[in-house]
Amino acid sequence: MARYTGPKTKISRIFGEPITGNGKWLTKNSNPPGMHGANRKRKTLGEYALQLREKQKAKYTYGLLEKQFRKTFDEAARRKGVTGENLIKLLEARLDNTVFRLGIAPSRQAARQLVSHKHITVNGEIVNIPSFSCKAGDVVGLKNKAAANTNITTNLRGKNAKFNWLEWNEAEMKGTFITYPERESVPENIKEQLIVELYSK
Repeated sequence: MARYTGPKTKISRIFGEPITGNGKWLTKNSNPPGMHGANRKRKTLGEYALQLREKQKAKYTYGLLEKQFRKTFDEAARRKGVTGENLIKLLEARLDNTVFRLGIAPSRQAARQLVSHKHITVNGEIVNIPSFSCKAGDVVGLKNKAAANTNITTNLRGKNAKFNWLEWNEAEMKGTFITYPERESVPENIKEQLIVELYSK
């Protein structure tokens, strides 16, 4: 299964944001990586560099590599509506991201692991594909054996109330993907229009 396995803090330092999860290390060292990171003179980025940077940020945020990200963009371009907003909706509808948003896992990386290790069910059926795209009405939860595993249940924190496209049932430890989210509801600091411009070249 292709995924980024390099240093996560380094990626966060490149963008100056905790895009790969916990940002506690940014308070200790927020300089860009490299031996000259603290003293490197900042150059004004050109149009292409800004577009590429935004695409890289989106890829690292949602844990996709280039081929899979391009495939998701092509699907967003085929759909009706604004391509950039469609892209964010498709990324948010990924099963690993949905598990993370529901509070079942503390990070997208942990959510991806839960899915690939067959701990997650969709509509009662085990799904071990992190890129599985949730549809409106899909019920996501832990399989019975996983629900009894304290190593997993201790990480349950419940859904954040601002994620209004999801619904969480704490008693049953299941969540429902109600609909695709509107762009303003997604908190990620991604300028998706720059990604559209990059792929439109």
